[in-house]
Amino acid sequence: MPPSVAVVTDSTAYLPAVPGVTVVPVQVVDRGIPRDEDTFTGDLAGVTTSRPSPSRFAACYDALAAAGATGVVSIHLSGELSGTVDSAMAAAEGVSVPVEVIDSRSIAMGLGYPVLAAARSAASGAAVPAVAAAARRVAAATRTFFYVDTLEYLRRSGRIGAAASLFGSALMIKPLLHIVDGRISLLEKVRTSARAIARLEDLAVEAAAAYSGVVEVAVQHMGARGRAEMLGERLSKRAPGGVAEVRVVEVGAVIGAHVGPGMLGVTVTPYEG
Repeated sequence: MPPSVAVVTDSTAYLPAVPGVTVVPVQVVDRGIPRDEDTFTGDLAGVTTSRPSPSRFAACYDALAAAGATGVVSIHLSGELSGTVDSAMAAAEGVSVPVEVIDSRSIAMGLGYPVLAAARSAASGAAVPAVAAAARRVAAATRTFFYVDTLEYLRRSGRIGAAASLFGSALMIKPLLHIVDGRISLLEKVRTSARAIARLEDLAVEAAAAYSGVVEVAVQHMGARGRAEMLGERLSKRAPGGVAEVRVVEVGAVIGAHVGPGMLGVTVTPYEG
């Protein structure tokens, strides 16, 4: 019997198919033509992104209610980076069942882990408040760090916030960034890509140590699977409390359009079983 509470997210979680979770795709605008992220295979040069419309979320929520859902928990990428959560909130007002919309304040597996927590809670038979609480708890506990080969994509998209001051004077610097209060912020400046990746590994190990227990780790990349797999293997051996699972995830065009090829990121979250 399917859970009575349905979980909805958007395509920037980059999860495989998860029972009880419905994915609404964020759109990529290629030469003026909007395309769903999960079907886009073109060049990222010149691509922009567009949030799903409220009507698309409304259709999703209505379909879930018609299929028997008694409530919906809808979890999305940071509202500081996209209007997706605003579209979800606008749609939630006219649905026949309760819909709780959650801003994960993160991206990629920083969103994906809260979605998985919500799905586990819903599968156990929990009601909307408990499912939402599970997502919020994991979102608050999850840390994400990442490295980019170039700041150009972030500068062009206007998504670098405090890191903007690096651009121009730091062409030879490889920035390490993290997600703070839903925004992309500069963490450290490193001189070479090798040092940046080594430092990224150390930051993930430090984050894992702070949890004082077993963690889950996701290594995300854009066109850098080999580096991502090697980083994941090293992290599985170095986390002080042990690693329950390492996921290697390639991000799609929506995030790729803002970070560019070569991006490498690590998300760490406490393991909940």
